[in-house]
Amino acid sequence: MSPRTLFVMFALLLVSSLFAYADDAAVQVQLDSKKAGPRSVETLTERGIVRDYRLAWTNMSRALEFNNLDPLDGSFIGEVKQWLRQTITNQHSGLSQRYVEQSHKLEAVFYAPEGDAIELHDTAQYRLQLFDAGKLVADEPMVVHYVVLMTPSADRWMVRQLQAVPEF
Repeated sequence: MSPRTLFVMFALLLVSSLFAYADDAAVQVQLDSKKAGPRSVETLTERGIVRDYRLAWTNMSRALEFNNLDPLDGSFIGEVKQWLRQTITNQHSGLSQRYVEQSHKLEAVFYAPEGDAIELHDTAQYRLQLFDAGKLVADEPMVVHYVVLMTPSADRWMVRQLQAVPEF
């Protein structure tokens, strides 16, 4: 390859990674773990949970917006992954949804003694936009409460359960 071709490929890779980071940074996540028990949540674990929960919402948003199952891999596991896959598969051609202006306030309510599961309560605020053939047909502000179960894998925390509830 010519040096010019390599430069263009590098520039495209850099720009795409900056856009991916910008999308991820747009998802705001705060975690309060003071009430978690029976085990306290370590600082590194808190950072990993915030990082991976933000990534999960970024990936879920991309999957639903572009009707693409690939972003779900690596962030979701079990029934929630199957539910999301089914939701995307059932979206008719041309229909999509976008989550924007996301803010998630997490409260850790249970952290297993072995460190193999954490239950979180998420008060999520976002705008849900629905599109038909690229045309915006609905734009609604949402406040939704989720019960979240995350479990560790080899190198990250995975969302195992994401259940909307009326209140905590």
